[in-house]
Amino acid sequence: MPCVNFNSSNGKRQSSCGRNFGKEKSLFGEIISWENLNISWNNFELGKTKKIDVVEFKSNLKNNLNFIQKELNTKKYLHDAYYSFYVKDPKLRKINKACVRDRVVHHALFRKLYWIFDRAFIFDSYSCRIEKGTHRAVRRLQEFFRKESCNNAKTCWVLKCDVRKFFDNIDQDILINLIKRRVKDKDVIWLVEVIIKSFGKGLPLGNITSQLFANIYLNELDQFVKHTLRIKYYIRYCDDFVILSVNKQYLENLIIKIAQFLENSLKLSLHPDKILIRKYHQGIDFLGYVSFANHSILRVKTKNRILRRVNQKSLQSYLGVLKHCNSYKIRDKISTLLNVE
Repeated sequence: MPCVNFNSSNGKRQSSCGRNFGKEKSLFGEIISWENLNISWNNFELGKTKKIDVVEFKSNLKNNLNFIQKELNTKKYLHDAYYSFYVKDPKLRKINKACVRDRVVHHALFRKLYWIFDRAFIFDSYSCRIEKGTHRAVRRLQEFFRKESCNNAKTCWVLKCDVRKFFDNIDQDILINLIKRRVKDKDVIWLVEVIIKSFGKGLPLGNITSQLFANIYLNELDQFVKHTLRIKYYIRYCDDFVILSVNKQYLENLIIKIAQFLENSLKLSLHPDKILIRKYHQGIDFLGYVSFANHSILRVKTKNRILRRVNQKSLQSYLGVLKHCNSYKIRDKISTLLNVE
């Protein structure tokens, strides 16, 4: 799932955000304020200005936002059905797309909840968070290797795991209860429940709220790993995580402990075919890159996909990916394909 393009300068809870309801304004009041809805629309509209449904909504924007605000304020808001389609990214994924009206509401809720929950997340959770992302996670992996291996003086092992069908298997009631721990505004919980329960089971890939809800859910795993198991070198990106140690047996013993926690606390399981313990110097395939002791390269599938898809329009985007690894050979091939210097 792509990470959110979030305007951090406007997202924090401030007394100046929205209409002037005073210092005692509720969190729900902030969410449904005209200013928050307006900013949420602007954030949602980025990159979608030519979409037919977006153009139609914008043609009567003021009335549409006023109607959303009235529905939320009177608790008459109901979430519409989703439109489903598939994308290959690179594996086939089912995306569930909400209508424009609902996606504006998602953004409005996300803008206020993000700051409440993000401060509670561990440092080494990198998915869909401001100033995080895949490249920082890969650099952190390399930093952890240097520390644990004493600059490659010791053999370092890496445990790599994946949560099986994560979004499909999120328990909605557990998620709502986790949100209730930090959000006491009953009106906000009402809206959270409307959005979560709008999808039959699990969470939909496609909602901006799903990005935050996924981190809230797996923060329980993060806290267990860091504070109960006291694991030092742990990195998670969405439902993929790695743990580093010079002790292979230690990593093997962790698998059952983590699997039991996931099952008992979150009703999740590790993907049995994606549990791997490997020496770091053999190359660690993580987040599109394969990391070695002194360098990283692109995953073969990622490299081949870039060579198939690259053109003049997408060139700068792909060069941005390539600058984070050893990529001289693929750059040379791209230059030959596109006849660029």
